[in-house]
Amino acid sequence: MKIVVGLSGGVDSSVAAYLLQKQGHEVVALFMRNWNDASVTLEDECPWIEDSNDALMVAQKLGIPYQVIDMSELYKEKIVDYMFDEYKMGRTPNPDVLCNREVKFDVFMKTALSLGAEKVATGHYAQVNSTFDENGKEIFHLLAGADNNKDQSYFLCQLSQDQLSKSLFPIGGLTKPEVREIAREMGLVTADKKDSQGLCFIGKVSLPIFLQQQLEPKQGEIVEIFKNFGDFHQETPAFSSKLAELQFLSKKIKYEKSDGKVIGKHQGAHYFTIGQSKGLGIGGHVESCFIISRDMETNTIFVGEGKNFPGLFRKALKIENSEVHWVRDDLRLQNGESMKVQARIRYRQPLEEATLYQFEDGFYIEFEHPQSAIAEGQFAAWYLDDELVGSGVIA
Repeated sequence: MKIVVGLSGGVDSSVAAYLLQKQGHEVVALFMRNWNDASVTLEDECPWIEDSNDALMVAQKLGIPYQVIDMSELYKEKIVDYMFDEYKMGRTPNPDVLCNREVKFDVFMKTALSLGAEKVATGHYAQVNSTFDENGKEIFHLLAGADNNKDQSYFLCQLSQDQLSKSLFPIGGLTKPEVREIAREMGLVTADKKDSQGLCFIGKVSLPIFLQQQLEPKQGEIVEIFKNFGDFHQETPAFSSKLAELQFLSKKIKYEKSDGKVIGKHQGAHYFTIGQSKGLGIGGHVESCFIISRDMETNTIFVGEGKNFPGLFRKALKIENSEVHWVRDDLRLQNGESMKVQARIRYRQPLEEATLYQFEDGFYIEFEHPQSAIAEGQFAAWYLDDELVGSGVIA
């Protein structure tokens, strides 16, 4: 089988390419150049050049064809511009999820297939298999990676059945130490290369620095809300319906400056996100202060002291119906239906017991336990056992 591997210059995709070659497939390596601006990176050298050179050395070691494709314009339009727009509106996008949906498994995949490939492989720690339903239709399953510490199924939560049908994740059944050991045994230059901590395919980029260089500063006030704030002690009302209860539980508290005390200044609410504690420059507290809300109109940040501050938590969240995505479309809920699942609202968060509810008004996730720092724009993903079956953008 002819397979195109997205060779990123890291150890994971390097081993993915080797494993496919070992299985006897015709492997072609493609490197995506997604960013040209070195001014926002953390190091002097242009990181994509370093990564491209490493990818080339791996391809040469394996004796497979190698090509660089420039997708920087598409990446800027689909990912970077969208990310800035979201932050300006006070939302928290996930560029890695978007990169997979809009770039890697869309335009990149189409490019690979145009070269005659039957499948596209990446170095994600996830797994895909398939079964057939009673009508003989093949159903593809997106499964968590075998390494619980590295499982990246969350980043693939927006993929479709068609995209999964053409995707391979060769290292999904391995742990990270096993992957590095294979790379060492093969003498691959990427064997001990550190994992990228930057934005998807841009390189060693610090998100705060990136935002500060791209979005204009705008000074505003930091207001501290105290634990005796009245909203935290309201009794839960009786509800006429489950929908009314979910609307109440998912509603964000609207704070005013008069609800607390001004304790500092910031350079722009759009630089921060819900649950953030670093970079605020707040002192004089026993515990760190965490952002519990942002008012983008007045450019005000509201904070509370301590990671257990009541205002950080909500028991439910809403997703607009237009933003609900089912990887397993055959499991899609109809109006009035519900489903018990496990869910997470960010990468690396442990899966939490939850129930999905579908209404004409919207799609809701109610958690068994209140969740900290639910932020608009994040992706919530839900699982049945170790299979990711759907996701959506938090409203």
